Amino acid sequence: MNQYETVIVLTPLLSEEVAKETLAKFSKIITDSGAEIVQEDNWGLRKLAYPIEKKASGFFHLTEYKSSGELINKLELELKRDERVLRFLTIRLDRHAVAYNEKKRSGAFNKKPKKEEAAA
Repeated sequence: MNQYETVIVLTPLLSEEVAKETLAKFSKIITDSGAEIVQEDNWGLRKLAYPIEKKASGFFHLTEYKSSGELINKLELELKRDERVLRFLTIRLDRHAVAYNEKKRSGAFNKKPKKEEAAA
């Protein structure tokens, strides 16, 4: 099993409830295929770097999951068919990216370094 990340950008015209329902639909596709969702992260409404379909912002959502490769084709086909999805990107994580994500989730990067007191 490989580990994947999919970032989905939804149209900003959706209400919060409809956006959550849409994301739940894609999460259900992932879990129904026997994959294990490692983490989901909702980034909320963000400004786009450039306009897509004359829209300057979108709802961003990141899903990290473990799956076989067959799921990716099925998931991306459903993402292409859904008119509420502006863009999406799926990548397979290598072992270094998986280790980095685990450290990030555990909060290793949020720790502030201790100030060393200078000996006088």
